[in-house]
Amino acid sequence: MSRSLKKEPFVDAKLLEKIKKIGKNSPIKTWARASMITPEMVGITFLVHNGKEHLQVKVVEEMVGHRLGEFSPTRKFKRHGGRMAKEQEQEQSSKTSSSAPSVSGNNGDKDKKESK
Repeated sequence: MSRSLKKEPFVDAKLLEKIKKIGKNSPIKTWARASMITPEMVGITFLVHNGKEHLQVKVVEEMVGHRLGEFSPTRKFKRHGGRMAKEQEQEQSSKTSSSAPSVSGNNGDKDKKESK
């Protein structure tokens, strides 16, 4: 649900102070994931907390109007599990190992010299 039009977009007050103080020189570390990205923030690099660590987010023009937290995912996707996924993984590993060319010394070079 979006914020009411009669209210302005939410931007953390401390974050605005940091932007004015530091500028575009160095990354700004923040925990304010709910802060809206405004046009003044374009070109600034933020270190947005995702619950475990701070992820680097460089703000570009297309991000204006979105929240900082949208660009710092909180969950790490590993892979889908299950029997079918394991079977597909085994098939891929067997294909790559069987299709790899066998390495045989320099016998090819000797054959070329003998044929001349």
